[in-house]
Amino acid sequence: MLPIIHMSLPALIGSVGYAGLFFIIFAESGLFFGFFFPGDSLLFTAGVLAAEGLLNIAILVPLLALAAILGDSAGYWFGVHVGPTLFSREDSFFFHKRHLERTRDFYASYGTRAVFLARFIPIVRTFTPIFAGIGRMPYSPFLFYNVLGGILWSAGFCAFGYFLGAALPGSQGDLVWISIGIIALSLLPILWQIRRTREKN
Repeated sequence: MLPIIHMSLPALIGSVGYAGLFFIIFAESGLFFGFFFPGDSLLFTAGVLAAEGLLNIAILVPLLALAAILGDSAGYWFGVHVGPTLFSREDSFFFHKRHLERTRDFYASYGTRAVFLARFIPIVRTFTPIFAGIGRMPYSPFLFYNVLGGILWSAGFCAFGYFLGAALPGSQGDLVWISIGIIALSLLPILWQIRRTREKN
């Protein structure tokens, strides 16, 4: 198992720097193996660290917004060219068919809006651009929702962390609990969608 998995988020961010943050957000946004990266809590923690002067918020927000947008676009084109072969893959550490099936249901329910809505739902946001590509969604509306969601998601979580970090200096010790809370909140839309699906069946 990769050593970075055992790091705290501040230590991970300090280790990988801007380039590593860019790759993680890029991968979690559209590469099928990136679903296990903690995108929401990573953005929040990066914002807190920026408030403490360890990162530059003026660099962080546009850089990670770009990573999110490019990651979604990479997922879309991956879906266009090789996405259908995913359904024939065996489950592995990096891939589970249930994630694909959950995203297919989500995409079927919301159509083009799914590209924007999925940005705020862990796991689903990784596979939705791939499904948009598989379904040959026209690239122009995909790009519109991709850019809108990518900017609001990255800027929103970074700004939340930044302002909280500025209001509560030295809050790094509470990051674990705050991150757990963020992850729990971000899972609520998935639970709500599962409940709706079960009620329809």
